[in-house]
Amino acid sequence: MPRNNISKTPIHELGYNFIPKEYLRPGQDEYVFRNIQNRSGIIYRHLTAFEIEALVRNNNTSDNWNNIYVSEHFNPSLVKNCKFYGLVRISKLEPFFLSFSDLKVPVGLYNSTIISTDIGDNVCIDNVNYLSHCIIGNEVIINNVNELVTTNHAKFGNGIIKQGEDENVRIWLELCNENGGRSVIPFNEMLPGDAFLWSKYRDDVDLLDKFKEFTAEKYKNDLGYYGKIGARTVIKNCNIIKDVWIGEDAYIKGANKLKNLTINSGEKGLTQIGEGVELVNGIVGFGCRIFYGVKAVRFIMASNSQLKYGARLINSYLGNNSTISCCEVLNTLIFPAHEQHHNNSFLCAALIMGQSNIAAGATIGSNHNSRGADGEIIAGRGFWPGLCVSLKHNSKFASYTMISKGDYPAELNVHIPFSLITNDVSKDQLVVMPGYWFMYNMYAIARNTWKYQDRDKRVDKIQHIEYEFLAPDTVNELFSSLKYLEKIVGKAFLQREELLTNDTTEEELIKTGKHLLENKIDEVETLEVIADDFENTKRKTVIIKVAKAYHLFKELIVYYGSSHLIKLLQNSSFKSLEDAAHAISSKIKRKEWVNVGGQLLLKDDVEKLKKNIKEEKLIGWDDVHHWYAEQGTLYSEKKLKHALASLTEISDIQLKKLDSNLLNKIIDNTLKTKEWITKNIYESRAKDYKSPYRAMVYNNTKEMESVVGRLEDNSFINEQIIEFESFKKEMNTLKTRFEVGVSVI
Repeated sequence: MPRNNISKTPIHELGYNFIPKEYLRPGQDEYVFRNIQNRSGIIYRHLTAFEIEALVRNNNTSDNWNNIYVSEHFNPSLVKNCKFYGLVRISKLEPFFLSFSDLKVPVGLYNSTIISTDIGDNVCIDNVNYLSHCIIGNEVIINNVNELVTTNHAKFGNGIIKQGEDENVRIWLELCNENGGRSVIPFNEMLPGDAFLWSKYRDDVDLLDKFKEFTAEKYKNDLGYYGKIGARTVIKNCNIIKDVWIGEDAYIKGANKLKNLTINSGEKGLTQIGEGVELVNGIVGFGCRIFYGVKAVRFIMASNSQLKYGARLINSYLGNNSTISCCEVLNTLIFPAHEQHHNNSFLCAALIMGQSNIAAGATIGSNHNSRGADGEIIAGRGFWPGLCVSLKHNSKFASYTMISKGDYPAELNVHIPFSLITNDVSKDQLVVMPGYWFMYNMYAIARNTWKYQDRDKRVDKIQHIEYEFLAPDTVNELFSSLKYLEKIVGKAFLQREELLTNDTTEEELIKTGKHLLENKIDEVETLEVIADDFENTKRKTVIIKVAKAYHLFKELIVYYGSSHLIKLLQNSSFKSLEDAAHAISSKIKRKEWVNVGGQLLLKDDVEKLKKNIKEEKLIGWDDVHHWYAEQGTLYSEKKLKHALASLTEISDIQLKKLDSNLLNKIIDNTLKTKEWITKNIYESRAKDYKSPYRAMVYNNTKEMESVVGRLEDNSFINEQIIEFESFKKEMNTLKTRFEVGVSVI
């Protein structure tokens, strides 16, 4: 019968030999890394005979009083009922009490077992049943903790292995796919872009080897590092805290189990962990909040993210400024600005590219439709599956896809952005409405941009996160969608007219569809437009409001390009439009972009990054992070080039021939589109006030407005109206500035 392996060791060895002798180098002792880690600069001395006598009188014991070191202002009367083992160093203790919120505790060490630990100035340790191998900063409060321990092989959540350990003990995060084929090694300061690059390019073995080397080089594999608790951190009423590195000014209360973690906290953001929380094998970023029964295992939480109300996060990376409550997330890589609030939603084996919202009852990837583990779901930014949406692996979604309530029976490939997807059970067909956001929900999509920017609380903005809904990634998707809509309209028309043959080329379909969409909208409205590559079934996929979406997409691309041209002219010192035209390259081309952890990067630049890493021109994660930051400074310029290239491509405008007439036309069109956007922002929100079904729960308008607020007081709408009025004035100024014959100084 198996038995617990309980060994017996002489009591005088308790607290010693933290690093086995076989792992010590010549000249080293077991305190070598402890002394490196403790940077307090405190000068310690042996206890005096008087101090030892006072400690004994206060019911303290030690295996060897000569191994208790103290600072000059140590006060033995503030140490009571404690057991000391091993080398313990205590800084000054003064007759004060420390206050934090409603907690008031006297400085000193009370009712605790303390083993081989360094204790900073004016610390309160009370009723800590087992405190071992920690370095504790100044004015820390540790009150009512069952176990606070560091082992000699502590890794603090980083995916490294220590001396004498097998590879199979290494922690990996199995992101994006339950098969584990996209696993990454977690490390403190891992950015969303790092996780994406490592999990995505699995065909590049040399690149993956470099990433593993980068991670190994960040950390030493020596045994004997101590846990640290930063200055002014408060820990109270917790059960087990093991192999944890905690930053400054953290607040941890009522946690059940914290094991193998780095908990970042300090000037870049104060982190709080609350009641019933269990965290194992993870990294917690600066400014995180984790409360009320949360369970997280093998995870990274980037800065300023939150887990609340029983959320479960397993084998996943949660991006910055995100919140998950009440639900379960497995094997998922989530880019910044993600919201998931409801108890019965489920997200599994997915890449979610940020600015996303998962509604109640949504089961994203929970359906096994193969004999293996779950595959993958890839969702562009702005992903919004609605109530009780059930999706299967593998599925892929363009940016800003909204999915209406329904059980979707097969894999989906939604490659038109800004679409509403509906499962029409009555007709047994999939219905796709491109451009839904702009037609019916402009308030939400415009407000989201403002909201995400406002909520970005990162201090170190190493990666430049794009929050605008019109950006290089989405505009490229719009271009692809225009061609696709032309093709399927052409096919629908030729099929109806019985002119479609096996010899009909894709170019002919596109040409036919483009002619109809640009010249015969009424004709297009009579067609049933079918897509055959959106769903892995034999039933129909019907694309509705095609003509309206087509022209909206073109108008928005023009608006995107024109807006950037106008900004260029506004911010420039050009004395004439001829100077401006001369400065704009005639060789600009629209290029492919990649969303790397929320940061948009040119695909060519990402390929250069990979090449530079493999050629050792970049030799560590710090270099990669510096590259992200450098690309962030270049983003505006590269985005401008993309916008101008998009404008010339969509409208055949030759910017080399820019004159006052062309500029006036561009400005007028931009004003028209911006006015339409501003009007739609108002009207899409006003619908909530005009609907009798929304108003029927209130006795009168005054009651409704007291509950939901007055439409006229909506700060976001009012800001948009003011911004538009200001924009009109700016455009009049710009027109005047570049009138023919007007000299600009």
